[in-house]
Amino acid sequence: MQRTLRIATFNIHKGVTSFNARLVLHEQRELIRRLQADIVFLQEVRGAYEHHQRRFSQWPDESQHEFLADSIWQDFAYGKNAVYPAGHHGNAVLSKFPIVKWENVDISAHSAEQRGMLHCQIQIPGWERDLHCICVHLGLFARWRRGQLHALRERIVSLMPPQAPLIIAGDFNDWRAKAGQVLAEGMHLREVFEQVGGKTARSFPSVLPLFRLDRIYVRGFHVQHAEVHGGAAFARVSDHAALSANLTRL
Repeated sequence: MQRTLRIATFNIHKGVTSFNARLVLHEQRELIRRLQADIVFLQEVRGAYEHHQRRFSQWPDESQHEFLADSIWQDFAYGKNAVYPAGHHGNAVLSKFPIVKWENVDISAHSAEQRGMLHCQIQIPGWERDLHCICVHLGLFARWRRGQLHALRERIVSLMPPQAPLIIAGDFNDWRAKAGQVLAEGMHLREVFEQVGGKTARSFPSVLPLFRLDRIYVRGFHVQHAEVHGGAAFARVSDHAALSANLTRL
């Protein structure tokens, strides 16, 4: 029976640097591989974008999540959130285990900012219940995030058995650290860095993380280790650091 999992979350900034100056998707793939995660939660993933496909000679023929998954993560799901004339982007989950069901739910709070939550059910060998994974990228404004967090909570309460193992990860944009209160009430969710160190992780900006924007919440797991992956290597490819955690099933 598979009792341990290693997971990671990373906002890839659409595979390019600020102001679309440089394609960094190939470097991101190498860094993500080094995390050696069983399941990867990704935000700001381009499903398609004609302008960059014409501009960058090394732009992959497949979508970004397929390119990043490559031969390492056999299963993947992509939730298209923001759609525009030249393409679209959203969240993605890469998994070494079968994704038996997935759904992308629109949680946009305003027409100016399209957001979604990507909910996957993953079959882990030997587990009685499927693992539920939700990848999110929440809004920039507090009032929008409040509504999105309550929509997330409602989905968990209404669709998931209380005993089901659950991981929620992504870019919460939670400057004021309010998300934990909503997710902890009656759902037994804990943030992994709070469990091991008492505080959520500093993840933004990646070159010298100061702000606690990215999170990993879990239910039904013991957290063995949690780590921020920032510094020069990640600063070259995204404004967010990546987070990882080693988990043991309770």
